[in-house]
Amino acid sequence: MLSQLVISDFAIISHLEIHFKSGLNILSGETGAGKSIIINAVNLILGGRASADLIRSGCDEARVEALFRLPGNSPIQSLLSELDFPSEEELVIKRHISREGRNKIMINGSIATLQVLSQVGLMLISISGQHEHQMLLKPDNHLYFLDDFGSLTDERLKLNTAFGEYQSLNEQKRSLEREIREGEERQELAKFQKEEIDKANLKEDEDKQLEDERKRLQHAEHLLQTVAETYQSLYEKEGALLAELAFCIKGMEKGAEVDQRLSTIRDALRTAKVEIEEAALELRDVQKTIVIDPHRLEEVEERLQWINKLKRKYGSTIEEILSFKDGVSKMMENLDQKREVLARIIKEMQVLEGEILSQAALLSKKRKEAAKAFEASVKKELGLLDMGGTQFEVRFLQDAAQAAEPGKLLGAMKADGFDKVEFMLSPNVGEELKPLYKIASGGELSRIMLALKTILARTGSVETIVFDEVDSGIGGATAEVVGDKLRSLADFHQILCITHLPQIASKGNTHFLVQKKVEDRRTRTLISELDPEERVKEVARLLGGKKISQQAIAHAREILG
Repeated sequence: MLSQLVISDFAIISHLEIHFKSGLNILSGETGAGKSIIINAVNLILGGRASADLIRSGCDEARVEALFRLPGNSPIQSLLSELDFPSEEELVIKRHISREGRNKIMINGSIATLQVLSQVGLMLISISGQHEHQMLLKPDNHLYFLDDFGSLTDERLKLNTAFGEYQSLNEQKRSLEREIREGEERQELAKFQKEEIDKANLKEDEDKQLEDERKRLQHAEHLLQTVAETYQSLYEKEGALLAELAFCIKGMEKGAEVDQRLSTIRDALRTAKVEIEEAALELRDVQKTIVIDPHRLEEVEERLQWINKLKRKYGSTIEEILSFKDGVSKMMENLDQKREVLARIIKEMQVLEGEILSQAALLSKKRKEAAKAFEASVKKELGLLDMGGTQFEVRFLQDAAQAAEPGKLLGAMKADGFDKVEFMLSPNVGEELKPLYKIASGGELSRIMLALKTILARTGSVETIVFDEVDSGIGGATAEVVGDKLRSLADFHQILCITHLPQIASKGNTHFLVQKKVEDRRTRTLISELDPEERVKEVARLLGGKKISQQAIAHAREILG
């Protein structure tokens, strides 16, 4: 339960420390005193969105701190352990809001995220106010009330998860089918492209080698003539360069015997003769390889034309063409892999589909069984809340299991299952049942919500329930009945109730007065726990207004017992 709430620099609250008790805690005070601000502070502790507008004027930071005392083996302790937060018999939550945006959340001394706080908050406090009344007016929410009553929420969430997995797989399936379809449309072209490149049997740098060969073939006659003439000049004809060089070497050999300086020239001529001989022999070998072959030239031209055609289509170099072919091959391989993945996904979907339909059918059956007991419980509670004779029905508006064709069941259902329900109400005897949102008045909504809270209290996991505006639209004897109901609900939960009605305020175990005062030219909200005599005066104020008469005092003492 919520044991202590500390609020600092929040809206018009400078500093408040509230020590709540078990049972029914009443909060009363003049309109605008700040009662709803306290509820807003509690909302922050539960993970509500923060805004710098909530910070008290002239302050840099607002702080809300809450101390909860947890019963033994509380589900919240298991959740805290799973989230790696210290789990003890006490839980401290701190929320700091800064104008500079440096907001901070602490759970038992450890930093927490807003998402974690929201998850924890759901298990700590339930706030029933105008917002929740609006939820009751929306038929889409009625299924959740029914599931809470039948303890079917976990089964619904399990179905939600499985359905989400199925939807995710179905999305992957549609995406793969689209990719495969597009791939198959490209596959014929890709197959042709790959075969065309494969048929060319390209070799690395083949185009450069062919260019060189073509040049040689185009100039073969001239090249052969040049090589032959040069060879003759160096080696064979009369007066060839090698013969003249041999004559010069002999002269230098004789000269070197006379003048040693000529030995260097002799050696240089000998080296030149060896190199020229090698060049001449190489020219002779080259001469043998030079072929004048118009047919081969035609073959080279055709091969280069084929390669250039591939270059225009697939890349500017042979390397790029081969890379393009590799890409096409991988695309075709990926297409086969995608077909395998698609087959696996379809098989998984078939298995999951069977599980989902089985879960949904069982859940639907349990809901219909729970609906009968829920209707009886609501009618009984409404009778105790001065709405005797009210007819209440959980109407199943849509049953996809019956409406859809076999094989299309999953397409007809939603994440929550086959069922769509709506609460039907007839508050007046003899009138036909109509949708709740069309006929329920504000007072009736308050009592219906209280009836639901009372019923769900026996199965609910939260320790604390906050009622804001529970007295909307009611008064007199009905208010007293509502007060009795809140008092009985306090046997199951700690209740915090904001009220303006003395009939409800008088039922509290603890009573707090919220006041607004001006101190040092600043408005402040104050809260104090009332002693028995102060409580008499406050109930008298609720009975008679600002002027408290002795008659009102006497009446207050009477209803307080």
